[in-house]
Formats: sequence, C-alpha cells, structure tokens
Amino acid sequence: MAIKGAATSATAATVDEGRPSLFAEQRRLWSRLWSVPRVFQQARQTRVGTSPAEVVLTEGTHRLLHYRRQTPATYGQPVLFCYALVNRAYILDLQPDKSVVQQYLKQGFEVYLIDWGVPTDADRGLTLEHYVCGFMQRAVDWIRERQATERVHLLGYCMGGTMGALFTALSPELVQSLTLLAAPIDFYGHDALLNLWTDPRHFDVDAVVDAYGNCPAWFLQTCFLFMNPVANLIEKNISFYEQMDDPRSMTNHFALESWVNDGIPVAGETFREFVKSLYQRNLLVKGELSLGGRRVDLARITCPLLLLTAKNDHLVTPASTEGIRPHVRTTDVESMEIGAGHVGLVVSSRAHTSFWPAATRWLGDRSTPLPGGAERQTNTQEHQP
Repeated sequence: MAIKGAATSATAATVDEGRPSLFAEQRRLWSRLWSVPRVFQQARQTRVGTSPAEVVLTEGTHRLLHYRRQTPATYGQPVLFCYALVNRAYILDLQPDKSVVQQYLKQGFEVYLIDWGVPTDADRGLTLEHYVCGFMQRAVDWIRERQATERVHLLGYCMGGTMGALFTALSPELVQSLTLLAAPIDFYGHDALLNLWTDPRHFDVDAVVDAYGNCPAWFLQTCFLFMNPVANLIEKNISFYEQMDDPRSMTNHFALESWVNDGIPVAGETFREFVKSLYQRNLLVKGELSLGGRRVDLARITCPLLLLTAKNDHLVTPASTEGIRPHVRTTDVESMEIGAGHVGLVVSSRAHTSFWPAATRWLGDRSTPLPGGAERQTNTQEHQP
C-alpha cells in the first residue's frame, strides 16, 4: 500500500507540474485567437518604402528617386543605389527601422535610388546595355550635375550589384567607390541552386523568352520559393502562427510579405543575356563580356571596393561576390559578412544594429567632408532618438 500510495502521489505531482505549461499554452492559444482581428487590420495598414523622396528623372518605366534630408549633407559625394531587375527596390527602404536608405541618410549622405519599374510587353527587347549604358549612365550624369561633383558612390544589390560592377568597369572615372551587396560576379561552380538550375543541360532560356516575351514574375517567384521550400513554405507559416499575438512581429511579417509577393517580370532579352552570358558562360570574369561595343574589363575598377555578403545566402554565395577580387586593380578592398540570408542582409534587426552602421562608416572614411560637415553630423547624431 505504501508503494501504491507513493506512485499515486508521484503521478499527481507530475500532473501538477505539467498543468502550468498546459494552462500557459492554452492562454497563448486564446491570445492568438483574440489577435486575429488586429492581425487583419495590421495586414491592411502596414506600409513599406515610406522614406520621403521625390522623382527627379524619368524615362519609360524607370525613375530616379532622391531621398529628402532633414539636415544638410556632410559629404561631397552622393550615394546611388542600384537594385536588381527582379522584385521591387523598396526592399532597401522596407520599414523606418529597417531601411538601408535611412542608414546612409543618418551617416550624412545625399541618397539616390534607381527604380527600374515594371517592364511592359513593349520592353521585351531591352538589353543589359539599355540598363547599364542607358538609364544608369543618365542617372549618374544627372546626379553629378545636381550635386556639383565629379564622382558618385555606387551601391548595387544582387543583380543590381552585377550591373554596378559593369558600369564601374566601363566608366571608372565617374565612381568614387563601389559597394557590392550580395552581388553575383563569378558564376563558376554549382554552390548555389541558381547556378545548377541555369545549366544549359537543364534550362532552355530561349524557350522561356520566346514563349513569354518577358520572363514572368510567377516563374521567378516559384524558383525562389522552391530554392528553400522548408523555410519558405513551412517554417515561415509556423513562425507566423506562434507570433500572432506580437504586433511588432506581425508588422515585420506583413512588410516583408508585401515585398516578396510584389514580383515583377524581367525584360526578355535582358533575362536571356544574363543567363547565357553570365550564368552559363561566366563571361564577366573571363573578360569576354561586351556592352555597347566596349569590352567590360574589371581591371579598370580602381576605386575603393566594399564586399557585403551573407553567410547563409542561398541565392548568391559569398564566394560569387568575393570572386571579383582577383580581377580588379584597386588596393582598397574590404569584406564584411553577416550570419543572415540574402534578404536578411538588408532587413534583419542584427544587420541594422551593427552591420550597416559599419558599412556606412566605411563609406564616410572614403568621402570628401563638406565644410562644417563633421560638426553638423555630430549635432544630428546627438539629436537622433
């Protein structure tokens, strides 16, 4: 009887010990359910790309944005952001506290961004030459005249970084520094799924472009989703459920989802050229790529070079970005890596706590201070919340 009584007591104790955790989970369940109306409201109210800016140059679907400063700039050379032709450029200004644009504004720069817009059926014939030697060139010339400067700082993200490297190699005299953010440069090897999928033995890019004209947004998004299906289709939804009662997490979720699902097509001939010349033939690092009748020679890049990569990037491996090192002639090359993914590199809290402040300081050290700029910058930082 003593043994039976002891066992009964032990069982009761186990039940009692488990009861608080059971009740806690029940409370979390009810908290999530009560949060549903607020979650729907947040989904409608979440805004992205909210930093004030004016459109200063347009051409077809392309726009050049100039972000407004609250104080005078402290550096003579402005920063021009060049994003990829896939998805929307506002990923660089996703939310006020997760905005790469704001990081450079706070550091004291004039900031510009190229918004390539959404190509129409009539744009299917646009090539890399159109983007790099056309609108990007005109945007740089406009900024130089507006800011009365000989050079600009160029920052390119993903495919935009590749385009930024092309521009700098063709017009090195116009670029003060080049920052490559998760930018594919060396396309050799199969470390990333995109390199494997675009292998000419498996992927007929001509068939896609000839059938659709422009590469469809749904095709690109499907490819990106299935590059990491567990994280994109399962873990993300589990995380959403677990954080439903956290308003800040929900706002972050809806902001990022707005961007992820805001896909755009890529001009057909540009997509064809990018896949064939770069992914399949790796002509850029071989020194065999030409735009507008001019050979793109990476050795002509002599300006300071900053390579920003993400350790867990499944789209563009750090090795691909770092692959530019053997081909440039600049002696001022620095690399910064963060434990994040391709998108987390620009929107994670960790990135904006230390990674981006360090990157903007690097650029400030390679810029020309304006008279009184250091004092103005100190006063601005002291008054920031």
